[in-house]
Amino acid sequence: MQNYSAEDKINPARREPLAYRMAPRTLDEIVGQSHLLAQGRMLRRMVVADRLSTIILFGPPGTGKTSLARVIAQTTKYKFVKLNAVTSGVADIKRVVADAENPILTPEGRTILFIDEIHRFNKAQQDALLPHVESGTLILIGATTENPFFEVNKALISRSTVFQLYPLTQEDILVLLKRAINDSDRGFGYLDIDISDEALGFAAALANGDARVALNALELAVLTTEPEEVRIRIDLEIMQDCMQKRAPQYDKSGEGHYDTISAFIKSMRGSDPDAALHYLARAIEAGEDSGFLARRMVICAAEDVGMANPQMLSIAMSGYHAVEAVGMPEARIILAQVAVAIATSPKSNSSYIGIGKALSDIRKGNLPEIPFHLRNAPVKGMSELGYSIGYQYDHDYHQSISYQRFLPESYEEGKYYQPSESGYEAKVKSWLEEVRNLREQGRQNKKNIEDVE
Repeated sequence: MQNYSAEDKINPARREPLAYRMAPRTLDEIVGQSHLLAQGRMLRRMVVADRLSTIILFGPPGTGKTSLARVIAQTTKYKFVKLNAVTSGVADIKRVVADAENPILTPEGRTILFIDEIHRFNKAQQDALLPHVESGTLILIGATTENPFFEVNKALISRSTVFQLYPLTQEDILVLLKRAINDSDRGFGYLDIDISDEALGFAAALANGDARVALNALELAVLTTEPEEVRIRIDLEIMQDCMQKRAPQYDKSGEGHYDTISAFIKSMRGSDPDAALHYLARAIEAGEDSGFLARRMVICAAEDVGMANPQMLSIAMSGYHAVEAVGMPEARIILAQVAVAIATSPKSNSSYIGIGKALSDIRKGNLPEIPFHLRNAPVKGMSELGYSIGYQYDHDYHQSISYQRFLPESYEEGKYYQPSESGYEAKVKSWLEEVRNLREQGRQNKKNIEDVE
């Protein structure tokens, strides 16, 4: 075992970051993504056979998109060119195409072009790729942390196979950390390192599926810990200090934003207060706007709680105003209270469904005339045309229920609003049935009188 010294720290062979040095060199060294790279899977077959077509790789940072591109670069017979969308433009694409079409520079006639962060290309830059991808001059490999169905041109997506990479599991990251500790060539195997299982587990957990985060933390811990004689001892406290705080899992404008908010709403709808608080916490920790979260809960109170607990809308609105008045960090308490209140409330979407049906009829042009007895007659003479004639003032009747129709004749009662048996709405349903019975009795009594006359 070599002694640990300052000279080792600046060894020219190890000046690249640990995460870069430990990047896989073969498909077998790639950890995780077995749904894409296990034996027999399509992406692995494409790479092994060197029969790649245009592909888009998308997934969170540190899941292996660039590493996979490096492996392809080392295994393909085709010329491999890498561009970064942050620093490249149309001129760089034209240069790559010109080289690819030059039989001397590119005798194979095709070039694999890897574009990292392809979502950073604007529409014109993405359009510049299309004819060359279409002709087969370029085999495009795009990598992105954003959902390509939102961020990449539809024309380019239609010519590509999209592969999603998932965050690495804690077990995957533990494999990578131990590999880095034991690898004498690229990692820290040349040092005498004693690292506790708790420290490794902490790094794997807080990496949040990002291998680069875990490897960077390990590198910082190794290079900043003074050795005891020749041994570097890394415990949980040291690793906690090196990792500081878990990074937010999503960019507020990206797919993670929509996924987290979707899970938050669905958890409240599904009456799971623990899940609702979990996703609320993730959104808060990522810096989500508290007003946005409060507004989403107002919508949920109306859409999902509805008439099962109509007071919930008032509670949510009060929460919204309180959040606006108080601000963070205290607003998190108000948000949590409203989220729990919604999650633990009886649910009904009857009103939501009802307005959807009504709007559908209106948009289809199903617009029968408004009954004359319900129309307004503000100008003298309109009543002579039938406006307001026959209107029954409901408070003049038993239980304030008249027997007149309010819907046009072509519509049946109960067409839109069909109350559930949930919470308060069960009482509404019972009362509404009584109202309809009273109306029917009144109409029948009127008919009987007319028949006698």
